[in-house]
Formats: sequence, structure tokens, C-alpha cells
Amino acid sequence: MRKTWVVGGAVGGCGAGFVGLLVVGTFVAASGLAGGAGGAVVGLAKGAVPAAYQSLVERFGNTCSAISEPLLAAQIYQESGWNPTAKSPANAFGMAQFLPSTWAAHAVDGDGDGDRDIFDPADAIASAAAYDCELAKNVRHVPGDVTDNMLAAYNAGTYAVIQHNGVPPYKETQDYVARITTLAKSFAKPVGRVPPTQQAAGAIDFAQGKLGTPYLWGGNGTPEQGGRFDCSGLTQAAYRAVGVELPRVANDQYNAGPHPSRGELLPGDLVFFSNDLSNSRAIHHVGIYVGGGYMIDAPHTGAKIRFDKIDSPDYFGATRVTASGAASLPKDLPASA
Repeated sequence: MRKTWVVGGAVGGCGAGFVGLLVVGTFVAASGLAGGAGGAVVGLAKGAVPAAYQSLVERFGNTCSAISEPLLAAQIYQESGWNPTAKSPANAFGMAQFLPSTWAAHAVDGDGDGDRDIFDPADAIASAAAYDCELAKNVRHVPGDVTDNMLAAYNAGTYAVIQHNGVPPYKETQDYVARITTLAKSFAKPVGRVPPTQQAAGAIDFAQGKLGTPYLWGGNGTPEQGGRFDCSGLTQAAYRAVGVELPRVANDQYNAGPHPSRGELLPGDLVFFSNDLSNSRAIHHVGIYVGGGYMIDAPHTGAKIRFDKIDSPDYFGATRVTASGAASLPKDLPASA
């Protein structure tokens, strides 16, 4: 259950004017930020990679110039959601989802213990990085971006990339390249300002219209549920109302875009709260930032959707939702073996 600090008279005393002033004022202050994000991104966003695996991603994410820490993190997350015992219906195994034949040919001993264990995160992460770099070497003479070509080779095979002089015209492969390169942005520590989200105002408007609605665990706002929501059900519905489809679970919603700092928050950002401030997978609550240090959230059983302060001991961070970021998130992660 999330502990909350309620604004006095929140639902009754904070109406459209309160939110409107916050939104307008904050967007006016930030109006110069769009297009100001330029430059490369380096390193990992705070807590985006589970603490148990962060040092491995940092170590092996620089194996060659074609990959980076955020890109390697995006691949691992896309493949398994950080599940070291994952097994897919296609009989791919482990955190990096290697087929046994590919593992036999390309696995490395990441932790130096003398074996190559497909279910060992150190071996799996190291092997994913080594395999990426091998593919990048194989397509190094192909025109175009070497990282895009490497990802295309990962999906469609080296021969297809060479044959087509770059990313082949296969929708699945093109989607894979776009998905991983976009998802990598949610694992990267931004350099410079993060552009505002275009759909933010509409998402806030939806959430504001639900103020005073009783909380329901597992609530998606359906008529059968009396239009009630839980925290991530509310944020999902708010962005669905403006055409952006978020995952249902709060800790997956965290990866739907880049991560502004506390001082760079804008209305519409999702704000997250975690039981472990070093691990996004431990996120337990989410709300929609409205400005001035406040969010709209569905707090817990017995409460109503309301305004709450975001500054609390379990504040984890924020995500500036983008349509492409949300679309890049994995839909069907494999279960444990």
C-alpha cells in the first residue's frame, strides 16, 4: 500500500483552475525545450536496470563501438524482462533468449567460473554483447549505420543485411531495429533537456475527469468495475485516451520514454515510486504529474483518485511518455523455465 501525503481539501478544493494554472505555467516555462534534447546519450538512467545486473550491463555494454550500455539493456529487457530463467515457446532460454545451437556456437564465460551457463545472468549478458559485436564485425562493410545493421543481422541474419546493403525490407526486421533503438533511449541517462510530450495535456485532462472516483485494485475503468481504477490502470487509460498504449503494469510503464530529472518535470510526465530506489522492477506506484510538485493518482484501497504531492521517501523517478517509446515495449515476455 502506498503512503500518501494528501493536499488539504484536494478533490473538493483543487478544481480545473488549479490544474490549468499548473499546466499552463509549466508549459510556458518549458516552451523552449522542444528540440533542445540534442547530443548523444551516455550511461544508464537511474535504476532502469535492476541493481543486480547493472554492473554487468555497464561492463559488457562497451564491448565494441556498435553497442552501448542502454542498447544492451534494451535488448535484454526486450528478450526476457530481466528474467534469468526465461524460456520461450521457440525454446530460447535465459535472460538473453539464446537458442541452444546459437549458445553452443557463441556463448562466452562472463563471470570466469569455467562454464557457460545459459541461465547465468553474467554469462547471458556477456554472451549477448559478444554476439552483437560479432554480428557488427560481420556487417562492418555494409553501407549505413553499423548499429542498425547489427540489429538487423541479429533479427534477419548477416546474409540478409549484406544482400540488401543494409537493413533488409522486412517489416519484422525494420520494426525490431526501430524498437530496440527507441527502447534504448528509456535506459539511457539523457544529455540535455528532454522534449515535452505532445499528448500530455490530453492525458491530464482525462485523469482530472476521474478525480473523486473510488480506487479499485486491478481496476481498468470498465463499466463492470464502476469506472474505477488502480494507479497503473488510471495512467494506462489516460494515455490510451490520447492514442498511446502503455503496458498495464507500473514498472513496465517506466520504460515508455526518457527520464527527466526531478527539476525538469513537466505536466503529463509519469512519476514513479519504488520499494527499492535502485531498481525500476520494484516500482509499486505511479501517478500523472500536473506541476507544482503534485500529481493525480489512484492511491490505495479506501481512497479516491486525488491530488498528491510527489515528494516522498519512495519517489523513484519519472518518464516522459512518447508514442514510439510505448510502442517499443515488449508485449509477450517469456515465462520462467
